[in-house]
Amino acid sequence: MPIGVLVQVQSRAPDRNSSVEISTNVCYNKIMMKRWAFSKTYKDYLSGKIKLKTYQKVGVLFLIVVFSGFIGWLWEFSLAEVGGGFKHLYIKGGNFLPWLNIYAYGALLILAIAYWFRKNPWLVFVISALATGLLELFAGWIVYTVGNGTRYWDYTRSWWGIGNINGFVCPASAIIFGLGALLLIYWLLPHCIHLALTMSRRAFLTLAITLFVLVVVDDITNLTLKNLGLPTAMDFYHSLGWQYR
Repeated sequence: MPIGVLVQVQSRAPDRNSSVEISTNVCYNKIMMKRWAFSKTYKDYLSGKIKLKTYQKVGVLFLIVVFSGFIGWLWEFSLAEVGGGFKHLYIKGGNFLPWLNIYAYGALLILAIAYWFRKNPWLVFVISALATGLLELFAGWIVYTVGNGTRYWDYTRSWWGIGNINGFVCPASAIIFGLGALLLIYWLLPHCIHLALTMSRRAFLTLAITLFVLVVVDDITNLTLKNLGLPTAMDFYHSLGWQYR
């Protein structure tokens, strides 16, 4: 190899390594900046310094409804799979989408009651456990009464349902919902607020409204199909071999 070419190749190698190092540093700096930005948002959230605009408040509530319903579905689905030994896919809820409305309603109830006590995690836990326990009790009773004995859950069949009230609610479920409230108040809500603060108005509203409309339309559609005596999402998943547990 000519000396001139050898020198040229050797001179390019450091440049390539330098560019990789610069790119790595840039990525690292971006990650750290995002972490710092969320950390600041989180501190301001706990201290009450954040003042959201009306569209941001609405968008955050929409996202809470969507994500809490999805997390609830994921929790119920995981329990069913573990309890069933991973032998089948199990239907949870009555919608086409992976979303449970009772968890969304529970999240809104927690926000309305426990949000104001977010500086005290223990108080958030106790208040949320009691509130969601009552919600589960009344929701189960209403479904049972209106649906002529229909039950979407029954804690008398669960080994951890000790101390249950007619199978509608039990101490263990209230504790789990209390822990879920901590997840909501100290993780999900701050992240949704951070999105509202960092995304453009159009992008944030597009995301929030689109997801919210999808789950609401799905919920209303299945309720309408059931009232008309037509096949619902549950019938659809049954046809695919899914089971209800």
